Amino acid sequence: MEDIWLILLIYLAAVNLFGLIIMGVDKSRAKRRKWRIPEATLFLVAIIGGSVGSILGMYLFRHKTKHWYFVVGMPVILVLQIIAGLIMFFAPINLIFL
Repeated sequence: MEDIWLILLIYLAAVNLFGLIIMGVDKSRAKRRKWRIPEATLFLVAIIGGSVGSILGMYLFRHKTKHWYFVVGMPVILVLQIIAGLIMFFAPINLIFL
């Protein structure tokens, strides 16, 4: 059981680091008027667990902070992930691994 939590922790660290990095890369490309990372990809990374890194990247690089759907959407994704995580953490083990 402890292996599952370690794997989850490593996964979340990696996907959040990736979310932070792609926000920085997209900001850099925007400044240079180069090919951009699609907004759907930025949201997808947040949805698969990189919401904290994506939010940090938004404000660290001042990227997408004028778009309401990022300013509202990213924190909503994070809150939903926290709720899902709490449900999984406190749910009986047989409900999680059906």
